[in-house]
Amino acid sequence: MRHLTEKPMVPRRVPYTAVRRASAEEEETGVHFAAHDDPDAADVEDNELFDMSRRSSTALEVSDNNTLYYGMTLGARNRSRKRSKKRNVILMISDGFGPASETMARNYMQKTRNFTISYQSPLDEILVGSSRTRSSDSLITDSAAGATAFSCQMKSYNGAIGVDSNKTPCGTVLEAAKLQRGMATGLVVTSRITHATPAAFSSHTASRNMEDLIAEYQIGNYSLGPMVDLMFGGGQCHFVGKSQPNGMQSCRLDDRDLWGEAQKNGYTTLSSRKEFDALDSSNAHLLPLLGTFASSHMDFEIDRDPKAQPSLAEMSGKALEILEHATRKKNAGFFLMIEGSRIDMAAHTNDPAAHVRDILAYWEAVSVVRKFVDENPDTVLISVSDHETGGFSVAKQLTSEYPEYLWNPHALEPVKHSIEHISFQLLPHQPDTGVAKGDADSDRYKLVRDKVFPEWMGIKDATHEEILAVARETDSVNLRQLLSTAISDRARLGWATHGHSAVDVNLYAYGRDADLLRGNHENTDIGNFIVQALGLDLAAITLKIRAERVVQSTQALKEAWLGRRNGLGDLDAPEHNH
Repeated sequence: MRHLTEKPMVPRRVPYTAVRRASAEEEETGVHFAAHDDPDAADVEDNELFDMSRRSSTALEVSDNNTLYYGMTLGARNRSRKRSKKRNVILMISDGFGPASETMARNYMQKTRNFTISYQSPLDEILVGSSRTRSSDSLITDSAAGATAFSCQMKSYNGAIGVDSNKTPCGTVLEAAKLQRGMATGLVVTSRITHATPAAFSSHTASRNMEDLIAEYQIGNYSLGPMVDLMFGGGQCHFVGKSQPNGMQSCRLDDRDLWGEAQKNGYTTLSSRKEFDALDSSNAHLLPLLGTFASSHMDFEIDRDPKAQPSLAEMSGKALEILEHATRKKNAGFFLMIEGSRIDMAAHTNDPAAHVRDILAYWEAVSVVRKFVDENPDTVLISVSDHETGGFSVAKQLTSEYPEYLWNPHALEPVKHSIEHISFQLLPHQPDTGVAKGDADSDRYKLVRDKVFPEWMGIKDATHEEILAVARETDSVNLRQLLSTAISDRARLGWATHGHSAVDVNLYAYGRDADLLRGNHENTDIGNFIVQALGLDLAAITLKIRAERVVQSTQALKEAWLGRRNGLGDLDAPEHNH
């Protein structure tokens, strides 16, 4: 991959702000974030000035330009430099990505690309701490509550989309950035744009399953009007009425044509790779912009056709170009949320090959954003997960004997398709009476033996029992488990669940004030950091929207569970409360 080149392990140099002595109130609350215009915070912007290996553990009070800061004389700095009021905040969310997954992906690159033991990923280089993930009603959160903690700076129940525990709308950092700072705003995801994480920043519903209403919020059908200037992702089906004769697939339960409404209200709309490539970032009339590149979720990276769908890195880069140009001559920057959505969905299926490919795609996007931060010093990048998925472990014991200490990254390298894709190809076939009787000459058996295992999964040593079990299976959940076991066992990778876990997740930050996120934080602290960095007042937004509708008029469509969705067939990617 273009950005994933080997880099030796060297002392990290990261942007930071001098740590001031905490006030009595801060000592009591444990929150020590400096506001963006704090006069006591000394700005140090040169990445090359400070070697982290020489860092003192003592936080020094900065009283004047001659104060020594971790062994550095600030008098050498340009005394006339002042902090710009213009800020860009880029929040990247790696859905379902836990610490073990980062280790696995790094090991994968080291073994399959012959990188040295000192190789660091684009995330390894900017690790600053960790985030706790519990919701208000469970030690194990879902993505809706996890994203609401980031967006509303508060804990809420699993399934909550931009609402508090009483199902009252809560103001989000995106809405406040738009209304109070005049900032441009954007959402870039690989899931449906109406899915839990992007929804929690741009809508307010009592349940994550109310995606018809979420879509209405996202194009401005509420009291605040259009709040999101740019949207890239999947999920076109929730913007298309069920009876619309325009050739687009609909999953709405009413006839409302939100796609047409968006166009009438001035949105630039696009739904193809060709239209994406043709976007002119300098076009002053481009925003607001709604781009959806799949009816439901975008494809896993391992399945993605680059001629049909842009990558997460490409969408992120284009979004940054557009938002930067839109705010270039203004004293207000932008807020952009980028989600590597399908990292999580691969883990729900316990699909290690799809999981690692989407992590690498996320790394590519991180590299793109870090380059932007380097070129725009009034920008901060925060990368964090909402939760871990799969109870994933980089080890698996296969027998009752004492286990070998090994795992095999090379088992993932030849896999060409996701388990979701493979199961979709197998399930539409009519029942094969021959294979049901154990006939090794049946068409279904031959398909699995000659194509599924050796070509699609890269498994050359599949046993007769494995082939027969996959060929016979007609239930999507059971089939995907068989495929997962075949790959995971050969790689020696373990899974504890098809759901989420309560483990803390890694926290990464880069750019202006990134150092303030060091340590272990509650997920709500991420929202607090953004609020203070931008000087936002979420309570004021909450007062404006607390009477908004949080329940849609049509039936909420429950999430799929590994391909099952209320008898509607394999419409969605495998997902369940993630």
